[in-house]
Amino acid sequence: MRLAWLLAVLMLPGSVAAAAEISPAIAPGRLLVQTAAGQGALPLQLSADWTRASPDVEQVLIFVPDESRNADAALRIAQSVRYAGGEQARNTLLAVAQFLTDADVRTHHAPADVLHWSAAGWIDGDVAQGPAPISSFAVLDAMLAQLDDPTRFPALRRVVLVGHAAGAQLVQRYAVVGQSASALIRRGIVVRYVVANASSYLWFGDNRPDTANAAACSDADRWRYGLRGAPAYVQQDAAALEERYIRRDVIYLLGEADSDPAQRSLDTSCAAEAQGPTRYARGMHYLFGLELRHPNLVRHRVLSVWGIGHDAGSMFVSPCGLAALFERPGCAAY
Repeated sequence: MRLAWLLAVLMLPGSVAAAAEISPAIAPGRLLVQTAAGQGALPLQLSADWTRASPDVEQVLIFVPDESRNADAALRIAQSVRYAGGEQARNTLLAVAQFLTDADVRTHHAPADVLHWSAAGWIDGDVAQGPAPISSFAVLDAMLAQLDDPTRFPALRRVVLVGHAAGAQLVQRYAVVGQSASALIRRGIVVRYVVANASSYLWFGDNRPDTANAAACSDADRWRYGLRGAPAYVQQDAAALEERYIRRDVIYLLGEADSDPAQRSLDTSCAAEAQGPTRYARGMHYLFGLELRHPNLVRHRVLSVWGIGHDAGSMFVSPCGLAALFERPGCAAY
């Protein structure tokens, strides 16, 4: 019965990342994001009301959906993952962040206060098109700040930011440049970033695996592939960001079968191709590149999900997916 339920969830639309011009629906929850540039509301799916005292919550999973921006499907996947996690997943609150595009808000006639970005802007950390110029990185800051309240979350010990595909690209770049994790870490709360099947990575240095492609590509070191031309949100220099990044807890969750160089949503720009031909290769190359620069790198790991391709649901309920999210045994890390 349990296996049948899990299989049914994984067959839901959105378990496989598919490009979608319009998000199917706008999530019902809202998080007010306030910055010096103004304020706006982020749509959310939550497994419980996180504005109330939650003395039993020990960990929070913050999911960023793929390019489909389907928060309903992402929440169902997150619920299946929590169920599969067993004892290690008890007392886990789920939060799905929905980064809408301009087309989404027009189609669904969203209220004027709902944040929305250009089609790729939210992935890059760009500022919203409206109602205020707020970076998608600042939105993740606000989500972490929501949890930094010991009176509301006295038992909180762990926060995991997890994204698949386009969502993974945002999470990986936020792991480099994000500004709000430090407050939680100072309270002794573990903050982890799980980057699943990203199409490209924010690189340090110039040691791309495809050196010929990198040398011929003027964008190989430009944002979002490098730090040159980074958005205004990014306040530290490259050396400081790299030093902090290697100390962060990052897992690259890679589908071993996500190895099709012609997969329809794969980034095929010259800057992405300089990182490798496929998502799986790019993830492995990225960790190897970091290890070359930092031989004592210990807080970054690759977990390979054998036999799985570009499928979020199957990735996260696999033994390695559950290990990444809940420290469940049964997966050997690279």
